Amino acid sequence: MPSDKASPHDDHSSDRTIDALLPPEMAIKAEDIGGAKAKRDGLALLTLGILAGAFIAFGAIFMITTIAGAGAMPFGLVRLIGGTVFSLGLILVVIGGAELFTGNNLMVMAWAGHVITLRQLLRAWLIVYIGNFIGAAGTAVLAFLSGWPGLGQALVGKTALAIAAGKAGIPFFEALVLGVLCNVLVCLAVWLTYSARSVVGKVVVIVPPVAAFVAAGFEHSIANMFFFPVALLIKWWAPAGFWQGAGGSAADFDQLTVLSMIGNLAPVTIGNIVGGGLLVGAVYWFVYLRHR
Repeated sequence: MPSDKASPHDDHSSDRTIDALLPPEMAIKAEDIGGAKAKRDGLALLTLGILAGAFIAFGAIFMITTIAGAGAMPFGLVRLIGGTVFSLGLILVVIGGAELFTGNNLMVMAWAGHVITLRQLLRAWLIVYIGNFIGAAGTAVLAFLSGWPGLGQALVGKTALAIAAGKAGIPFFEALVLGVLCNVLVCLAVWLTYSARSVVGKVVVIVPPVAAFVAAGFEHSIANMFFFPVALLIKWWAPAGFWQGAGGSAADFDQLTVLSMIGNLAPVTIGNIVGGGLLVGAVYWFVYLRHR
């Protein structure tokens, strides 16, 4: 098979070293990365999972703060702004080297290529998923204790409650499909970073897919591990002054419960696995790696 690399006599050989990787090379890189992730020790995976959960929570905090009180702006523009700033979360994960369950659904490529076993794949997913929940929910606790929901005369907290309440009402099948669509875009964002050779390049390719899934209202399981806990904390323990500013009461959010959180996370997580693992990871493995 002809090599894509330039020969020493090619006048453009010096430029080739900084060119973006092509899809066949990206697939090999994804397989190698997936194998390395699965073979990490459990404590390292858990720690990096906690970091990723916190990073996604920071993106959610940034998004909620930015769009709070933006009701007079056009709907689509508000969603676009929210999605763009939310991409901070995945940028921190990718550049900072944390482990995110949804992005790690691409590890299917390493499993399909017999680099790792099914047991190693499921072990890594489970540990990282637990770590993500600890990081996201823990950040929700810290955000609540900081008084963050009261910003903007409680507009921030009111926005957080509205987001979680909307998610609590999504039917099972619809949440599953929204999870599929979300993680197609998230895993495509991660996939595109395998092409980039610089930090700037990685940031540039992350933002559009992430902004698209948030703007479209797709469902991300790890982000929801922040949205639900922070809204539940506000509902349960926000002081009377918060509710006066928000113009409502905890009774207005009866649909927000631990059970409604679980009822959302279950289908969204399944959908994320299907979208990222099968529709992105398995497809790219089939195209580029099945004959290796």
